[in-house]
Amino acid sequence: MNKVMRYRLMSQAAICVFSGTLLLPSTALAEPLTEGSSLGHDYQVEEIANGFSAPWGMTFVSDTELVITGRGGQLWILDTGSKTRTELSGLPDDIATRGQGGLLDVQASPSFSSDKTLYFTYSKTVNNGAATTLARALLSSNNRQLTQWEDLLVTDSASSAGQHFGSRVTFDNDGYVYFGVGDRGDRDNGQDFSNHAASIMRLHQDGRVPDDNPFVSDSGIPNEIWSLGHRNPQGLVFDEQRNMLWEIEHGPRGGDEINVIEPGGNYGWPVVSHGREYWGPVDVGEAESLPGYIDPVKVYVPSIAPGSLIVYQGEAFPGWQGHLFAGALVLTHLNHIEVTEQGGIGREDRLLDELGERIRAVAEDHRGHLYLSTDSGRILRISPANS
Repeated sequence: MNKVMRYRLMSQAAICVFSGTLLLPSTALAEPLTEGSSLGHDYQVEEIANGFSAPWGMTFVSDTELVITGRGGQLWILDTGSKTRTELSGLPDDIATRGQGGLLDVQASPSFSSDKTLYFTYSKTVNNGAATTLARALLSSNNRQLTQWEDLLVTDSASSAGQHFGSRVTFDNDGYVYFGVGDRGDRDNGQDFSNHAASIMRLHQDGRVPDDNPFVSDSGIPNEIWSLGHRNPQGLVFDEQRNMLWEIEHGPRGGDEINVIEPGGNYGWPVVSHGREYWGPVDVGEAESLPGYIDPVKVYVPSIAPGSLIVYQGEAFPGWQGHLFAGALVLTHLNHIEVTEQGGIGREDRLLDELGERIRAVAEDHRGHLYLSTDSGRILRISPANS
């Protein structure tokens, strides 16, 4: 169990702004927010920064520089050492910040050190609606702006609805990029394969469709689709060691799922579901498992409302290597899932529930420390206790 510690700042620096850079109050002399133990390791949690507006996605571009998206259409670089942040320019003007939409995920390309490329998902204004879009851009040498913004795929998912855009970005070992789109609030999209909604896409990193995608020979299904039948995938990560693609998605009232994604797989929404209707104790799907649909490897009842997913790879907590971590929104904790060498799901632990924070994004630095963003605008760091 986690033990809450009283958070006392020993000194508080004034916030100053100059040359577009915000100096955040230092927490260098602060006691940890909380500390605890999880599956063999003691940890402590500290606040690195606060005051961000809906920080949705995070990716490291150097040992200490963390790029953070704001769902409202902002982009920052936070130096986790000096605690300074800079807002970047160069975002497109057509980000549709409606409902759950806006500027969503950001991930540095696998070859970022040489190509300086960042990949984004965002909801793009399309006629009177919005569509989840995969884009990329270059980060300038002074880390102040984006250049050469390029939409790689504006998905066929445009709707006036404000929910279930997805969408996380991940890369595999073979040069492909993946991202997901939710059902856009329309359950029929789950098994309507004529558009990109409720699907996970696989592309070359320049946006071209791979020749071996599972539906390239099917004229009725978009060639970009890799898997089908997803309600709202908000966590997607490629496991480099096990060569597996993991996904976590929102169920309705109950029935959040962790899935291992297979090419061409149908994950059943809304025909198969462990959830209930919002308006009563009625099952959503026909069953919890049916032939022809791929079952989840883990189900959450009640729902935790997942917001992210990573595979831990660091040295700071060696016993956690290969484990999954997911931010939980409604049940306000960091979800820790043990994974066996063969990819089986083991024990589950729930961290930081005492903070009462909706944990949105999770990232890992070069030391293996974990960074979390919260919907309240905080950036938190998990490191070994007494480090």
